Amino acid sequence: MIHGMLLQVCTFSYQGYVHVMKRNYRKAVYRFTGIFTLFVLLIGCNSKPQHVVDQEGKSYPVVKIGSMNWMAKNLDVAHYRNGEPIPEVRDSTEWANLTTGAWCYNDNKVEHGATYGKIYNWYAVNDSRGLAPEGWHVATDAEWSALATELGGEELAGGAMKLVSAWKGAERAKESGFNALPGGARRDTDGGYMVPGNYSRLWTSTELNQKAAWARSLGYFDTVLRKGKASKKTGFSVRCVKD
Repeated sequence: MIHGMLLQVCTFSYQGYVHVMKRNYRKAVYRFTGIFTLFVLLIGCNSKPQHVVDQEGKSYPVVKIGSMNWMAKNLDVAHYRNGEPIPEVRDSTEWANLTTGAWCYNDNKVEHGATYGKIYNWYAVNDSRGLAPEGWHVATDAEWSALATELGGEELAGGAMKLVSAWKGAERAKESGFNALPGGARRDTDGGYMVPGNYSRLWTSTELNQKAAWARSLGYFDTVLRKGKASKKTGFSVRCVKD
């Protein structure tokens, strides 16, 4: 009888011990989970803005819009990803007759490059040696369309993309961090320039046909992000997206 009572007491004590251990374990797990979550949040709050470095060592800020990471500055490289140089072409007639990759500064002024980056023809965009940094690519037509959707549709996206302080007469909008600038362009017909200040022209990597590819356009006078085709000989700015 005594032996049976001792067995019951021992069993009860063991079950109670297990219950306490389980309860303490759950508390420890909850406490650890809370601490870990707080740690992650603190890391996120104190993390520095993202940047990407190109093949020449230049750094570009990165902005995440929707699920895509975009460069928040126009591309500014004079070499392909494999290290081979991209020719700078200043002469207007030579530019208008090119069928290979090239770049220039708007109006052939180096000081424009510091602000607006370089202008490229589409042959440079499409060159197999790679124009974008490692792990990045020139934005496709579909990616530009997705960006427009994220920013409220084509009618509003241009306003959200602009760095408003850089555009004359730009409508005040909630800026997305894309920081589009009025970098101008270079014509395909005569190699002349659309000087900076009023317009932005940006390539996509998507070909339309043998002579043309898709591009995007912003103007000082409204908030629209326009899609259009352009001759591959035209000179536009370039933005890249992370792979």
